[in-house]
Amino acid sequence: MGKSFFIADTHFGHDAIIRYENRPFANAEEQDKVLIENWNSVVTDEDEVFLVGDFSAYDKEKNTEIVNSLKGRKILIIGNHDTEDPQYYLDCGFDEVYRFPILFKGFFLVSHEPLYLNTNMPYANIYGHVHANPSYKDASIQSFCVSAERINFTPIPMEGIGAAMAKARAEAGERAVKNK
Repeated sequence: MGKSFFIADTHFGHDAIIRYENRPFANAEEQDKVLIENWNSVVTDEDEVFLVGDFSAYDKEKNTEIVNSLKGRKILIIGNHDTEDPQYYLDCGFDEVYRFPILFKGFFLVSHEPLYLNTNMPYANIYGHVHANPSYKDASIQSFCVSAERINFTPIPMEGIGAAMAKARAEAGERAVKNK
């Protein structure tokens, strides 16, 4: 197995999301093209990609075409806009589909919506759903947002998530030392 990548909120075929989230695309077709190109520029067939919800607004035929055009082993965590039964997404070509958050590498809770984690919990959360909402940080000590807008519409490797969280941890440690 190759690397593990994450991305959320692709919203293939969803024109309105461009307006709602100020995405830099003229229309859904341009958005789809960029998302597919960006995905395939970093992911290989040996890699796995966790699509952390809100996959597409298209019909089954077009969804199947999109899934088949994307490299890697594809795992969908169902989001609030993914309204079909899990079997539907498996039929479209996803390798695995989950209705609920999953535990990745025994430490990362992968969920469409952000989860509450207190500082004493031995977990971190990889999530989407919030898009570019400034109320949420890109990375913190215990979380990382993989909404497409925050990661340049390109799946991010687990190493990138780990590095960003380590940086947030280091910065929090520096602030704590300064405040003593």
